Amino acid sequence: MRSPVAGDPGIPDVRGPIGYLWWLARGQARLLIIGIGFAVVWWLGQALVPAALGRAIDALIVKDAGSLVRWSAAVLGLGVVQAVTGALRHRMAVYNWLSAAYRTVRVTTRQATRLGATLPKRLSTGEVVSVGNSDIEHLGGSMEILLRGSGAVVAITAVTVILIATSPPLGVVVLVGVPLATVAVGPLLRPLHRRQNRQRDLQGELATRAADIVGGLRVLRGIGGEQVFAARYREESQRVRRAGVRVASVDSMLAGAEILLPGLLIACVTWLAARFALDGRVSVGQLVAFYGYAVFLIAPIRTLTEAADKITKGHVAARRVCRVLSMEPEIQDAPGLRETPREDPPAPDRPSDGVLVDEESGVAVRPGRLTALAAAVPEDAIAIVDRLGRYAPGEVTLGGTPLAELPVAFVRRHIVVADNEARLFTGRLRHELDVRGTATDEDVRRALYDACAEDIVAALPDGLDAEVAEAGREFSGGQRQRLRLARALLADPEILILVEPTSAVDAHTEARIADRLGKARAGRTTLVCTTSPLVLDRADHVLFVEDGEVRAEGGHRELLAISSGYRSSVIREEN
Repeated sequence: MRSPVAGDPGIPDVRGPIGYLWWLARGQARLLIIGIGFAVVWWLGQALVPAALGRAIDALIVKDAGSLVRWSAAVLGLGVVQAVTGALRHRMAVYNWLSAAYRTVRVTTRQATRLGATLPKRLSTGEVVSVGNSDIEHLGGSMEILLRGSGAVVAITAVTVILIATSPPLGVVVLVGVPLATVAVGPLLRPLHRRQNRQRDLQGELATRAADIVGGLRVLRGIGGEQVFAARYREESQRVRRAGVRVASVDSMLAGAEILLPGLLIACVTWLAARFALDGRVSVGQLVAFYGYAVFLIAPIRTLTEAADKITKGHVAARRVCRVLSMEPEIQDAPGLRETPREDPPAPDRPSDGVLVDEESGVAVRPGRLTALAAAVPEDAIAIVDRLGRYAPGEVTLGGTPLAELPVAFVRRHIVVADNEARLFTGRLRHELDVRGTATDEDVRRALYDACAEDIVAALPDGLDAEVAEAGREFSGGQRQRLRLARALLADPEILILVEPTSAVDAHTEARIADRLGKARAGRTTLVCTTSPLVLDRADHVLFVEDGEVRAEGGHRELLAISSGYRSSVIREEN
């Protein structure tokens, strides 16, 4: 992964999924160490119980009351230790799970913000949603299992040492059997990893399909396409189900191995201990202790196989996250600016004082004026807007300074492009309109008035405190367009570029917006891309673009008289 740009210290510079998992562990090292400490004490508390219990039984056989009381107290003390450290271990496990999961959410959100318009071009909605759904769960699980896994290793080591000290043959059996039982599940991990990758890809595709269907449900009902898309969704859902079954088949074999392999080891240890007890090589208490150890070993060995499973899933999830973090925005600061970022460019001192010029098309947006751009082909206007807003590379200058030499953050702060692809997000309408949280009630009211959107708010039971549904689906297309316009006006940027802001409203509303827009933006630089005669007639200056270049400019009525291309584009008159 390439190093993050200056100003993005929260985006890790990692290389591959292993690097990302290491970054997560390093970032919460203190929590992990504390949790591992509690896990080790918790496991050791369990591991020492058979030894104390065996000593108590031997004391009972020889009728040593003092030893019986002491070892009984030891068993009780170990139980208390387990209870306390078990609760603390679980608490730290939750802390570590949440830390890993939400640090992932944080860095992916920052990266999504940094990528901006680049993200939807590179990744589907389902891919992004899956990071916040399943991936964070697996990454959290991979950190949480480190606590129990580390403690399990210490517990197995402690039991092995005790067994070797008591009976070397039994100790050797455990010393050899535990690694073999752990390694034996290795052949299952590779197909599990591969099938989990496949299922994860299909889940992302299915989530994208679902988002598309929900977003376009009104259109689907209008054209009668519900059954067709339902059939496609059903087919893809079945593919995900079959992939899940294939994962489950390997997962079930892994779960079976977690029981079978420790069970075989337990049977072997118990059988040998019983033989040694019959031969008098171990006492009755030691036999009971050996059986207790054999039963106890089931849990740490299963924990190790569980750790292999969870770390495998975490590796798959980390690969997805790394795919997002490895992307670079299409538009970035120049290398020099990245090394020494500046808040303000050398010129112009105020963006509103400089002329915004697109050299390729010849479009020049004069400061403090309402300029309209009418294009014979709508795609030409969109291409020009992308260059002026620095969403696409181009030879654009602001006050004589190339836009490419200015920090992207500066451009975004002072030049706002508002088009009909902008979304309304879920939440209170007031917060949706006032994205910076600095506007007064009067500011909001004035922006709604200028966008002719007061009636929309008045019709809502809770007014500005009403909750906006996903993508503002409770509003009509024209209502959403007016609310987007109000949001753009409330932002009050020094340079505002509007793309077809009245295309979805009726003629009377369009006329009112055209009358109010110039007054609302008085003293500010505004460019409106439109072919609406009502808006063009109220602009201070009109530019006509044909074949990607400015062919004529002047007032609306003047252009109607002198340019047949403009006339045919605006009033749909045949040449």
